[in-house]
Amino acid sequence: MKILALEKETPGLTAADFEPHLDAEAARAWDLYQAGVIRELYFRADASEAVLILECAGVEEAEAVLATLPLIQHGLISFEVIPLRAYPGFSRLFAHDAP
Repeated sequence: MKILALEKETPGLTAADFEPHLDAEAARAWDLYQAGVIRELYFRADASEAVLILECAGVEEAEAVLATLPLIQHGLISFEVIPLRAYPGFSRLFAHDAP
């Protein structure tokens, strides 16, 4: 299942709070990318917050995987986890062709 994960920074923190953990965060994200769990990884254009596309069995697995990220473990960020499904609306284009 595809999962959209939107990062939210914990309010009141500074860049200095993040700095000691950024190398470990990048290394863990790389591990998850190599394992095929993180399929896509972006930063928002309007904020320094990550947007991830994950491939997981479900929301619970996605939350467990995200919990292994150092920035989450240190309480610096959280994620809104959104399960995705394929868009079914294209079938309406062909409904008139049905017998």
